Amino acid sequence: MNIMTTLTNPTESTIVPFSMVATPSFIERVWPAQKISKESEAERKSVSSQTLTGLGGYWKGRKPLILNRACILGALLPATEDAQADLAVFERLMMMDDHGFVLRGGGRSASEYARLAITHGVFTPDVLAQYFERRVGRPMIVEPISSLDMEAIDEIGRNLVWATSLREDGWRDVAETILAHVPYEQKVDDTDRPEYLEAAGYAGDEVTWQMVNSHLGTSAQSIPQLVEQLGVMRFGRLPKIGDAFSGSGQIPYEALRTGCDSFASDQNPIAALLTWSSFELAGSAPDELEKVVQRLAGIARQVETEMVRYETNSRGDRIKALLYCVEIRCPETGYLIPLAPNWTISPKMRTVGRLVANHSDRRMDIEIVTNATDAEMKAAETGTVDGDYVTYQLDGETHRFSISRSRGDRRDGDIKGNLLRRWNSDEIVPRADDIFGERLYCIQWATRDTLEAARQTVYYAAPCAEDMEREDLVQSTVEANLAGWRADGLVPDMPIEPGLKTDDPIRTRGWSDWLHLFNPRQILVLSKLHAAIRASDDAARLYFFMPRALDNNSRLNRWKPSQGGGLGGVVGTFDNQALNTLFNFAVRGSIGFRSLVAGPARSQQLNGPRRVETVPGNRVSEPRDIWVTDPPYGDAVVYHELTEFFISWLRKNPPAPFDTWTWDSRRPLAIQGEGEDFRRKMVETYGNLTKLMPDNGMQIVMFTHQSGSVWADLALIFWGAGLQVSAAWYIATETGSNAPGKRGVGLVQGTVILVLRKRNGNVSGYEDEIVQDVRAEVAHQIDTLFGLNQSLKGAGRIENLFEDADLQMAGYAAALRVLTGYTSIDGKDMTAEALRPRRKNEVGFVDRMIDYAVSVANEHMVPDGLTARLWQQLSGPERFYLKMLSLESNGLTKLDNYQNFARAFRVGDHGAFMASSRPNEARLKNAIDFGSRTGFDIPEFGTGLVRAVLFAIEALQRELEPEVVLLQLRDIVPEYFKRRQDIVEIAEYVSRQRGRDQEEGRNAAVLSNLLRNERL
Repeated sequence: MNIMTTLTNPTESTIVPFSMVATPSFIERVWPAQKISKESEAERKSVSSQTLTGLGGYWKGRKPLILNRACILGALLPATEDAQADLAVFERLMMMDDHGFVLRGGGRSASEYARLAITHGVFTPDVLAQYFERRVGRPMIVEPISSLDMEAIDEIGRNLVWATSLREDGWRDVAETILAHVPYEQKVDDTDRPEYLEAAGYAGDEVTWQMVNSHLGTSAQSIPQLVEQLGVMRFGRLPKIGDAFSGSGQIPYEALRTGCDSFASDQNPIAALLTWSSFELAGSAPDELEKVVQRLAGIARQVETEMVRYETNSRGDRIKALLYCVEIRCPETGYLIPLAPNWTISPKMRTVGRLVANHSDRRMDIEIVTNATDAEMKAAETGTVDGDYVTYQLDGETHRFSISRSRGDRRDGDIKGNLLRRWNSDEIVPRADDIFGERLYCIQWATRDTLEAARQTVYYAAPCAEDMEREDLVQSTVEANLAGWRADGLVPDMPIEPGLKTDDPIRTRGWSDWLHLFNPRQILVLSKLHAAIRASDDAARLYFFMPRALDNNSRLNRWKPSQGGGLGGVVGTFDNQALNTLFNFAVRGSIGFRSLVAGPARSQQLNGPRRVETVPGNRVSEPRDIWVTDPPYGDAVVYHELTEFFISWLRKNPPAPFDTWTWDSRRPLAIQGEGEDFRRKMVETYGNLTKLMPDNGMQIVMFTHQSGSVWADLALIFWGAGLQVSAAWYIATETGSNAPGKRGVGLVQGTVILVLRKRNGNVSGYEDEIVQDVRAEVAHQIDTLFGLNQSLKGAGRIENLFEDADLQMAGYAAALRVLTGYTSIDGKDMTAEALRPRRKNEVGFVDRMIDYAVSVANEHMVPDGLTARLWQQLSGPERFYLKMLSLESNGLTKLDNYQNFARAFRVGDHGAFMASSRPNEARLKNAIDFGSRTGFDIPEFGTGLVRAVLFAIEALQRELEPEVVLLQLRDIVPEYFKRRQDIVEIAEYVSRQRGRDQEEGRNAAVLSNLLRNERL
């Protein structure tokens, strides 16, 4: 083609439209998944400093921006015949090579580089000294150094500088040479994340752009220019990226930031609001973002002023937080008992609650104790509630009763019920005769003279009569204005629909309207905030703050005594992804808004085309070249229910452009969980997206999986959608406490990245033929990646580009690439097969092919030090143990590795092998952990050679006589003499992996020598 194109940033070079129309993408051939994993993990660990978290931390399912950028650039960049050069360009653009790490190192001093060089043995002391000089005298002059070691660096200190000849740019080459010897994880931990620098990017870096342009045939001088030129070469235009499950907006925002035309859609209006805000706030100039935050702070101060009469005592002190608890009448004594799991308020200020009997009013009062004794602090750790039971002491006698029995809980089949009265829509506090009452028991005050200080002086006190008068004033004010506020759409007027998560407030409290999840004080302050934001000329850009404020102002806000270094503080509603009601909760004073006022952690001016819609994926009509999506596969977070918490406040009279959106969760349309309905909706959605992309378009699908059947399900979904898998990668994105679920313990921590193309043509095949195709494709894929590992090591890389998890994933991808290329198998239309209902535990053709691909992949992943012959003779659990032993010796101890390989090797319960299942510090049981008795009952492991070797090692560690150990081995290993050489091989392997500086490694070596020298 000789058609010319007009670029927004014209350059001397001519970009030929569609010249890469049929060129494979980089992400389909080579993708540095291990490096991307480490970068993703670093971003997730940065918590609140992540760019978009400030818009709404309540939305937990965020994929790291660095991962999204890697997907987008990986899809646009070509895969050429020179894989190493492709990789070098990609890593340069991602700031993941040593050139990038010099920039990310920012102000790293000359002495820091010198220390790195010595630590990692890059240069000898005399050679290292050639690159540095020392400053001496006044005025300062520099003098050469003859030798440089750690002692000399300590002596010279800050006066160590780069040599004069390197001052301009030459020092960067030396710095890159030094960094090439530093492990990647250390480089990531010691430098800034790329997103801190991406606004500047490589602007003015002639070396980088010469390298990139010479390889790609482009003429860019920035990443947005490069993205546009690659788009023209692939699609004839600026590339159009879309996300039909936009969620928090991470993918669409990163698409816009890289320079693409970005489209986002999500049927959930809260997700759309987050995405829109990411475009307009994180995509604004830094000074413009600062203006928005200042406007928000002004509104917060305005609300503070309006709340003075409700929050200020006679001394001028101001309410910072109020602590409430639920109360219930004891069926035995008739006393009102306050409920809380503990009565600790502030460990740092040694403040606790203590129950005191009030016989005249037949209730237990709560006395606030400051400067509590150790005994009082200890006593406060035990509250009145433990599980379903209330326990308290009255006049020296202990009383105990069941909450569920008092509530009258009952079950009729699958339907749960109780005796709780359903609150009326306009009620804001319990009635006097309700089963559950509510009590204010403590107030955190900020002193008058420190109200404007960065850190206020606080104290705690029980409420007095004056405080209770203010409570009555708040309640009467809300009751008097509620109808008008509802008419204006300032507060909720929306019933709670039953659901998986929304059943809880209905069943456990009798709440029937979303208004009931808010205390009168919260309703009052939030209505004022809502009105002030809507009255602003900049209402749309401020609207993101309403969900943030709601998250931190509800009856579901927990009081956390350890917050603020032990002062105590309020934790948000969606600290966990549920609507769990609380027995004691906290309410922020209006001055608490000060700490909430924030926006994106950083911003840069983005002017590219962008669009947001509240449309479900199966109804999207926007054509896109590339779809990048993170669907809710098996997702435990039911956002379509939880976000009704926010929708109930925002749905009436929102500012433009949100007034044209559908403010409804549309539960029936939500894609959720697994099963037939999930698969049907996924096929509809991805089939629609496939129709909306060109023939050379691409889809990248991210999903976090826990189910072993996920691969077969996905194959069927993408079959039905007309897509063919072209690649798959595994990225660690959820780590430790960031992983969804209870404290992130023992959960899947990774995300699978699937790359898909349109399936063109009609290809038919038979299972026996396809088996051979799968075997050949899997073997070829793994051998190719392994070969690239070796060639890069030969080129000076100190770490593998691909680890075993990547090779395993490549095996899955190769199998799916073959399978999803067929439209008919054994006479069955695979599109129709994708939608066919499944019987429980049905094992179909796809499941068999995936299992077969796994076995082929496993055969090709023989650990160093074991022969292929022995490897193929071992059972799945034995392979699992030896493979993980190899990974552990290389420092790869993430739990997700163990989980994934357990599935791959068909290990039923990998927990039987684990000494630790901590997310980032998982560990196999060693010989001592197994001991002489356990582990023999593990299927396909207990009777095998690996368990026998561990048994013998443990016996040697117990200092059993060597002759006795050999006799015991002969007893437990069938055909011992035929298998003796295999036992030697396993013992030597264990010795190498454990290391001879460890007792187990030494005893494994002893066992090997005993066997070799055994007299037959």
